[in-house]
Amino acid sequence: MAEEKEARLIEELQKMQYDPWLPIESKLVKWSISLGIILLIILVWVSYTFFPSSHG
Repeated sequence: MAEEKEARLIEELQKMQYDPWLPIESKLVKWSISLGIILLIILVWVSYTFFPSSHG
């Protein structure tokens, strides 16, 4: 049963066409990663600035 489902899954994946990203999708991914990095940097700065005793 599981082997049959796996075989069907492999078959369906092989039938799928390659669908490249649109330029807007690439831009959204870049913005999201950049925003995440910037917010992490701000979080670390706030942590070290306002809570200095908790850092070794």
